[in-house]
Amino acid sequence: MRILALLLVLAGVVAAPQVRADDDAGGAKRERRHAPAAVVDREALPGAPVYHIVCAQCHDKAVFKAPAKSFLSLMAPDTIYEALAHGQMREQASKLTDQQKHEVAEYVGDAALAESLRAAKPPMCAKNNRSVDLKSPPRLYGWGASLDNSHSIPADIAGLTASQIPHLKLKWAFAYPAAQRARSQPTVAMGTLFVGSQDGTVYALDANSGCVRWTFRASVEVRTPIVLSHDDTAAMHAHAPVAFFGDLIGRAYAIDATNGKLLWKSVVDDHPTTTITGAPVYHEGRVYVPVSSLEEAATVPGYECCTFRGSVIAFDALTGKQLWKRYTIDEAPAPAGTTKTGTRILAPSGAAVWNSPTIDAKRGVLYVGTGDNYSEPSNDRSDAVIAMDLKTGEIRWTHQMVVGDAWNVGCVIAADTCPLKPGPDFDIGAGTILVHAKDGRDLVVAGLKSGDAIALDVDNPTKAVWSTRLGRGGIEGGIQFALAHDADSVYVPIADMQVHDNTTPAEPQHPGLYALDPQTGALKWSAETVNDRCAGKKDCDAGILSAVTVIPGAVFAGHMDGRFRAYDTATGKVLWEFDTLLPVKTTAGVMASGGSIGGGGPMVVGGTVYVNSGYGIYWHMPGNVLLAFSVDGK
Repeated sequence: MRILALLLVLAGVVAAPQVRADDDAGGAKRERRHAPAAVVDREALPGAPVYHIVCAQCHDKAVFKAPAKSFLSLMAPDTIYEALAHGQMREQASKLTDQQKHEVAEYVGDAALAESLRAAKPPMCAKNNRSVDLKSPPRLYGWGASLDNSHSIPADIAGLTASQIPHLKLKWAFAYPAAQRARSQPTVAMGTLFVGSQDGTVYALDANSGCVRWTFRASVEVRTPIVLSHDDTAAMHAHAPVAFFGDLIGRAYAIDATNGKLLWKSVVDDHPTTTITGAPVYHEGRVYVPVSSLEEAATVPGYECCTFRGSVIAFDALTGKQLWKRYTIDEAPAPAGTTKTGTRILAPSGAAVWNSPTIDAKRGVLYVGTGDNYSEPSNDRSDAVIAMDLKTGEIRWTHQMVVGDAWNVGCVIAADTCPLKPGPDFDIGAGTILVHAKDGRDLVVAGLKSGDAIALDVDNPTKAVWSTRLGRGGIEGGIQFALAHDADSVYVPIADMQVHDNTTPAEPQHPGLYALDPQTGALKWSAETVNDRCAGKKDCDAGILSAVTVIPGAVFAGHMDGRFRAYDTATGKVLWEFDTLLPVKTTAGVMASGGSIGGGGPMVVGGTVYVNSGYGIYWHMPGNVLLAFSVDGK
């Protein structure tokens, strides 16, 4: 869910392989697998010297509002070229030739511009099938499927029973062009599947066939789900459904869900490392956007760490007017000492909101979990659950889970930015869930990268009701993206991946899926994953990084080794599984395959199960497919 070693891994990420059907010399059709792009010396590219002469004086010197090159590398090359040729950077690039702009875009974007243009484009729907079905309005709420963030889908929406799951077959597959990861959780409503992609394209697909109804291009990768409005106010009743999402450079968007037309766009913070990783949430005419940052990857010598602080912003859903903004840390970072080389330290900082807010309509509040502080001294808002007033943003209460967790990526590579007493990096990256216990209490449950699930009574949050440790934890361990719950259990996915550095705990891994009693936190069953298929596979792990989704009788979970499974909610027994690493024919006529499954969870609507596969970043296997399964495969 978060940027762990941005400066270390971006250069080593390669594209997912594709297979095309081609004619051989005899005219017969054969399948040819395209090898992943070779890793090249980026500094030998023709755009490197131009970048260092024209661009580096700002982007490599930590100039305020000038994103670092590592941050720009998250953008697609054609987006970078457009910024240089016609957009925000056209004045700075005015003395460059068109060829030099292309070369700088390829150097910074770490990919061939021509390669992205050659990628097979998914097919458009027939002209009589490009309209969404307004007679089937949205019923699920964004990232968590409900305002409680439960990741639980009712039987009448799922349209699939546990007894039918063993008969699931592939219905269709969609290949994201020129992509190596697929992180945007699918949203299904109005007979349409909405999803973001690595190159910033938002797709509206026919949910039945996977053809494209419309697209919208954002500036950079959209890793959040596409969140739809509901007909819950007079203004929204009179308006077409609206789709909300955020991108990796901190822009929040609202577009018309019927045609992809932009309604409004907002820069959520002026900090140059701002990003949006958690999904916006819509409620009663407002959209609440969590704000996080890539400043945690600060490792540049001489960088004054750190100046970002997390926040949540409330916007008017139709106009984009900012109604309130609440920082997770009240005071702005101020000088707090110097590093051993004499660089100023600024604190408190961090406490980013990596996750989607949980709405408690009964009490008029939202809950978010925060990440660590980036610098020391730390404060009491990091690794905490914070309750904010829905109308004003006022902080009602906070509860810190881990004390003294000041950490940044400099601690991985022994950079000067690492705090003198670094914390364990035990963020609350997963979205909190609101559980209505059978004894009448309402509990907010948070999952930490320590491997702990912790419950608080929302009416008396000073002390934990229960705390259960399930994983060994670590910077890529524990609970990463989301818990799920139904009336009987809280379902906890554990990643516990093996990271080969000095931060990995020495104790045994415990990857897999676990069920807890919502009222007491007692373990009901465990389904620890055996690492029996990663031998010889680079960046392969058995655990569950991504969000999980529960329907009556089954929990769907995607594993980092490419397995997509359904587990019995009563016992943890595996009911069905599919190997997403296998190549499949896609709607574009090319063969593509998945990889590690990470980020957003599966979606189950109308008897069809949808899941992304491919997480080619941060030591995970690349892939670029969206898969749809149904009982009859039709």
